[in-house]
Amino acid sequence: MSADSPVADESDVSADGPPSRAELAARVDELEAALDEATAEDGAKKMSIIATKGTLDMAYPPLILASTAAAFGYDVTVFHTFWGLDILHEERSKRLKLSSVGNPNMPVPNVVGALPGMDRVTTRLMEKRIADNDTASIEELLETSLDMGVEFQACQMTIDLMGYDEDDFYDGVTTGVGAATALQDMADSDIQLLV
Repeated sequence: MSADSPVADESDVSADGPPSRAELAARVDELEAALDEATAEDGAKKMSIIATKGTLDMAYPPLILASTAAAFGYDVTVFHTFWGLDILHEERSKRLKLSSVGNPNMPVPNVVGALPGMDRVTTRLMEKRIADNDTASIEELLETSLDMGVEFQACQMTIDLMGYDEDDFYDGVTTGVGAATALQDMADSDIQLLV
């Protein structure tokens, strides 16, 4: 085009012609606002945790991760299976032990850790450290997490295998959950962890 030829400013195009830049910009803003609104309604991030271990030291990671994620607005589900189910059991969760054998971070050699009563000693040492450090108990972390909306699921197959009764678990724990439900929850989650 030559410098002399009249070029219509795109922002001046009438409503009968193609949309103007201003109209396109307004439409883009409108669509972005609608997208933000739609994702805000159902866009909560999801975290799925599988808890498989029931020792004192392994009870803390899923509970701390779940409560922290819930505090950041995540929709959190923790599926407890096999020994991880003891974390949700009201009586057994108060008597979780710390194994002194096979734990590379224990300050005792395995040969000493295998002596009768050593698990009791290492458990008491850890409980003392927890108390001295004013760290929340398993029960406190569970109750806090439940209050924050974390869903704790107890594996039904493990309940049957271990001979537990549904009344054995803390109030608010979801029972009757199977592996298929846990897998679907993991598939729908943004973050999946196996602890």
